Amino acid sequence: MTDQFWKRKSLAEMSQDEWESLCDGCALCCLQKLEDGDSGEIYFTDIACRLLDTDTCRCIDYANRARLVSSCLLLSVDDPESFHWLPGTCAYRLLAEGEDIPDWHPLITGDPGSVHDAGISAKGKCVSETKTTRYSVLRQLS
Repeated sequence: MTDQFWKRKSLAEMSQDEWESLCDGCALCCLQKLEDGDSGEIYFTDIACRLLDTDTCRCIDYANRARLVSSCLLLSVDDPESFHWLPGTCAYRLLAEGEDIPDWHPLITGDPGSVHDAGISAKGKCVSETKTTRYSVLRQLS
């Protein structure tokens, strides 16, 4: 990508298209998370939202996700506190914390599959909540 808008604009200054393009398609935000009540640390599990296509790491009803899944994490520049639920590799979280996006991000590579090639995504690591009640903790969000 030639226009690295994220380097010259704040999250609040981005257009809707720019905002949406920050999503790398990892789908980690679509996994069920656990918060340690004592430490406050957040871990994500291998259980995916019922709307996540686990093969493509895309929501099957993105436009209606919040209506269909009450616990869906809707990101807003007006609610940066919600970014702590995102993994440390997430562009929204990184930019909000004053960091740059990683080299493997699709905005850098021009390849939507680069997030999967880098091993960052949930692809091949999760199962839909409609298919199981058992889970494993994959890793701590950092």
